Amino acid sequence: MLEADGPNPEPSGETGGRSSRGAGVTSALVTDWLRQLILNGDLPPGTRLRQETVAAKAGSSRLPVREALRTLEGEGLVALEPNKGARVTSLDLRELDLLYSTRASLEPIIIADSMGAITDEAIAQCEAILRRIEEGVTIVDFLLLDRDFHLLTYRGCSSQHLLSVVERLWNATQGYRRAFVARHDPEWQEVTTMDHRLIMQAVRRRNSELAAKLITAHIVRTQVALRSSPSVFSAARAGPAPVELPHLRL
Repeated sequence: MLEADGPNPEPSGETGGRSSRGAGVTSALVTDWLRQLILNGDLPPGTRLRQETVAAKAGSSRLPVREALRTLEGEGLVALEPNKGARVTSLDLRELDLLYSTRASLEPIIIADSMGAITDEAIAQCEAILRRIEEGVTIVDFLLLDRDFHLLTYRGCSSQHLLSVVERLWNATQGYRRAFVARHDPEWQEVTTMDHRLIMQAVRRRNSELAAKLITAHIVRTQVALRSSPSVFSAARAGPAPVELPHLRL
């Protein structure tokens, strides 16, 4: 299992003792690699991220790994703990419920504001995502496409700060949505897709009031379902299973 590490000294040498390939592995590459692994579910909530292990798999020194972990912390995907290291963000039921309540308050405001400036291109992209979902996708793809759909509907919002906040909230809850959908697929996907179609109609008409009401109902429905699904959190309490981190492929 990936384990967190404390403040160990950086190995000597230009690439920290790694292969010469590490000189070309930037913090941006490591960030993108870890972000995708977390959002895909390859690194579940609570997984410890040992800098030395991550650096070895990335073929880099620990410097770009440290920078990547700080970036991912800002995105809500990783938690950095003093004297312990890093772990993939994990939540208990109470905290998850609080985050969903925050989303239910914030996202209706964002989508309503977005309707005044959302572009035809963004609307077309939303439609394309829904078509892909309805053609049939895996759980991992469904969750990623679902996330893309909603963030696209918010793209016209005039506040970049609010968009950053809501993306962080989505990131922090993604692992639990995955665990929930895995236990309720395909029924839950069908309900979600129907919600998406209603939201899409409101977005296409740029109807701010209706879009806000629909997104509120959509979020609250998931929140209520999560409250009644303690099994989603049982695995997290027991700790994630050992994870074999894949190598970063350039």
